[in-house]
Amino acid sequence: MIVSVHHYELAESATDRAFRAAVREAERRGLFDLPGLVDYRFLRGIKGVREDGYAALWTYESEAAWERLWGPVGDPVPKAEYPERWVEWEDDLLAPLLAGDPDEIDYTSYEVIDGASGE
Repeated sequence: MIVSVHHYELAESATDRAFRAAVREAERRGLFDLPGLVDYRFLRGIKGVREDGYAALWTYESEAAWERLWGPVGDPVPKAEYPERWVEWEDDLLAPLLAGDPDEIDYTSYEVIDGASGE
């Protein structure tokens, strides 16, 4: 599995309510229905370095599924090749809320090396 953590820095004018509404709208439109994406969570920091910050946790079924969407680690696909649903999420709903370009957020993608089952 691959897990990506995206950190979102909201614009000063953006509110918690607006962010949550954008997520609900994206869900209503099915924008997170991407091949190989098996789970996602949106998070708000309650303590620590990212207190009151926002993040998303994206879980993909495999590295191969993640690469089909985003390209290999050393050769990511250009935005022109992103899934249409993802572009709609980033450009229409997320971008108006962020302090910067959605394609320039801080993120890290991780290979899962141990699951909850201990495997």
